[in-house]
This record gives sequence, structure tokens and C-alpha cells, in this order.
Amino acid sequence: MARIASTRLSRLLTGWSSEGPGPLPRRLADALRELAARGDVAGGTVLPSQRELALVLGVSRSTVTAAYGLLESGGWLESVRGSGSRLRGSGTADGYVTEGRLVSFDARSRTAASAGGADLSSGALPGLAAVGEAVAALTGGDVGALLGDDGYHPYGIPALREGIAAYYRAAGVPTEADQILVTSGSQQAVWLVAQALVEPGDTVVVENPTYRGALEALRARGARLVPVGGDGPAGGGQSADAAALRRLCAHVRPRLVYLQPTAHNPTGRSMDGAARREWQRVLGERELFVVEDTACAELSLGDATDGTGGVDEVAPVPLVAELPMGASVTVGTLSKLFWGGLRVGWVRSSPQVVARLAKIKTSVDLSCSVVDQLVAVRLLDRLPEARARRRAELRGRRDAAEALLRAGAPHWEWTRPAGGPALWVRVPGADTEALAQLARRHGVSVVPGSAFSPVDGFRDRLRLPYGHGTDALAAALPTLLECAERAVG
Repeated sequence: MARIASTRLSRLLTGWSSEGPGPLPRRLADALRELAARGDVAGGTVLPSQRELALVLGVSRSTVTAAYGLLESGGWLESVRGSGSRLRGSGTADGYVTEGRLVSFDARSRTAASAGGADLSSGALPGLAAVGEAVAALTGGDVGALLGDDGYHPYGIPALREGIAAYYRAAGVPTEADQILVTSGSQQAVWLVAQALVEPGDTVVVENPTYRGALEALRARGARLVPVGGDGPAGGGQSADAAALRRLCAHVRPRLVYLQPTAHNPTGRSMDGAARREWQRVLGERELFVVEDTACAELSLGDATDGTGGVDEVAPVPLVAELPMGASVTVGTLSKLFWGGLRVGWVRSSPQVVARLAKIKTSVDLSCSVVDQLVAVRLLDRLPEARARRRAELRGRRDAAEALLRAGAPHWEWTRPAGGPALWVRVPGADTEALAQLARRHGVSVVPGSAFSPVDGFRDRLRLPYGHGTDALAAALPTLLECAERAVG
């Protein structure tokens, strides 16, 4: 019988303890029953032990015992001697089963924060005024020029594909329009790559930690995720991750390698020149297919090691630019830099790979919105201006967030991020899975480190966003400190 890890179940239960009437055991039982009814947890799944679930949820064992008892009396749970407690399903067919890594985007997780708490669950940035200005600048002529056809452009409208290709050429990376596929944000791009290039059971190498959306897409495809490294991409002259990949390849050949060399999510670190060269050497020697996710690369803060050289007008150069085009994919987006509501991302690869991805994409959504793409064409012209503004904002907010934590939580630990909108913080002595559950019951939504780990590691870490400023972090910090004292790891 399949078992569900307590960390995964904890992610799926986001928000359960801060909503609804009745005592805590009843709320927990209702939430578990809802997971079964929706199919988020498959029928027949064995739940964690009462003690294990109590620890990860930050509640007493008696609360879990009572919740399990309510489920059993209602016919939703079956106790099997020697095997634990098995959750019964609703009878619906099993389909796409989420790991819950992206559940913080669910509106339910924001209820507590909207009632006067603090929402630290997302690092997404507020939109730039340039987006509204680009929308307002669109004319009937812009749209009219495209009204002569049916409006379906599976690869993206020609003007945007050429604009993205020019973006790479300006960075010194030769690129043609037929190497570009426009997608609905970078998340769809990663999902398409998983669908097109990975078969169930394939080995995929990922950094540990890494982008939680990629973990969700790859695991849902049935990939066997193998982590390398221990706390983000190798930087500061280190090359441990690339060396670990070389050792791994002596025993198994990965189907692909997924990397974030610049402004890594969630750590904010960037590979220095030596580490990039070592990765390029290993990937080239072993002839491995590599997916480079540059979604956050434009949020590099201009430190000397982050690939930008500290110049705001320079676009980051992909690591895979030195690798064969047919053995690499670059994922990019405008959503991180300009606004999450602008769902425009892309894939850069060989025309053959682009065509393969486009066939799958067509079966999902036929094509992206033409109007959004017209806005994106205008925004590409304003990219240097947006890059400079966003980096200046994030530098100041990063400094303010670090000052806040140094004053309010001096025993917490982090490495100054070279990019991105968040701090990757170690909370010594705490189990951040339990901390996050306790914090939610006090109106604070926060994502624990395990959501970013393929092996549910980093249970002493929190991702703390500062992209909107430090007001939410300042409001949440007393609660987080109190919960950390209770959530002993």
C-alpha cells in the first residue's frame, strides 16, 4: 500500500487550522476527508502515524488521535493491523495527484492573511507601471494587423518570437526566431519540457533545493529525481555540485539535468565563473541534456558573481550558451520582472525540440493570448529600464530585510542573496514544517524549506520574501519567533 510522507501531507493541509467552526480535531478530520474526496490523496493511501503527523503539524498527539477517530467512525479511515491507518477515497478515478508544493497559490491559503495576518507564501513581485502603460499604448492597428487570420499562433506571434531571439542576440547568444516557443509563463514551459522529454521512471538530476514548480511538474510526470549539492548552486569558487554529477554519471545516465545557475530559486545564489565553467565541462563531457531555468535571472542584483557584472543594462548570459543547441533548453519569462499577471514565458532550444514542445502545447491551449503577446512585444523594448528599476528596488528591500532579521532574529542564519525576491533562512533548532503550521493558526502564511527539496530536506529553512517591502515580514516576525520556540526539530 502507498504511504504519504508527513511533509507532503502537511503541504496539502495548508490553511486547515485557521478556518471553519468547531474544535481542532474536527477541522483536521474535515481537511483530510476533503483531500480524499478531491483525489489529492489517493484512496488506499496509508497516513503517517499519529505521532509523526502531530509533530509536523505542531499539534498534540491527542488532536490527531481524535481526528483519525472521527474519520474512522465516518467510514473515511480504516485501521489495518501492522500497516497503519488507510484513508479511503471517494471512488473517483485517480488522475493528476499533486505533491502540494504549489498549494500556497491556492486562495484558501490566503484567507488568514486577508483577515489581518501576514502573507509570506509567495515571492511574486507587484507589477511595474510599464505593464499598464504598454496595455494603454496598444491601438486598434496593433490588433488589426493580426485580425486577418484565425488568431491561433501555436509557436507565438512572429513579432514576439523575433523580439525574444533579439534579446538573446543582444546578450551575445546567436538565436533565431524558429528557436523560440512562446508559453504561458515559465511554469508551463517547465511542464512542457517534462511532458516532452521525460518518461515515467527516467532519472532527472536537480539541485537541492530547487524551484518547487519544477519538482511538481517532474514528479507528476513520474521522474526519479536525484539531487546534487546541498544548499543551492555551487558558487564562491566551489564546484561540488558538478563533481557530484560526474560521480553520479559513473553509475547512471540521467535523462536530463535541471539547473538554475543565476538568481537561484529559493536561495538567491548565482554560480560564479569557475562554477559555470565546471558545469559546462561536465555537461559537455557527458553529453547530457540540460534544462536551464532563467526565470529569475533578470532579478539578479548585480553582484560581481551573478553573471551580470554589476551592470543593470546587461542581460544574463545562459550557461547553456556554450553547449550544443540540440542538447539544451533555456526557459525564460517576462512574468518575474514585469508582473505575474502577464503570463508570457518562452523556451529557447533547437527548432526540432521547439516543434516537439509546440505539439504538446497545442493540445493544451491551442496558443497563448495574442493581446498578451502584443503587450510583451512593447515591454521587451523597455526591458533595460525595467531591469534597472527592479534591481534597485530589490537591493534596497533586501538590505532592509536583512537589517530587520539581524535586529529581531540575530540567531537566524542566511547567505546574502545575489538575486531574487527572498531570503533563504536557517532557523536553528526548529522544524519549519511544524513552524509553518503553527504560524498559519496565527494568521501568518509561510513556506517551509522542504517544499523546495526533492527529498523533503531543509526542514530547518524558511523562504522569507521581501519583494513587496518589509512590512509583512516585520508584522510576521514576532509570530515566527514564537512558533520557532515551540516547533523544536
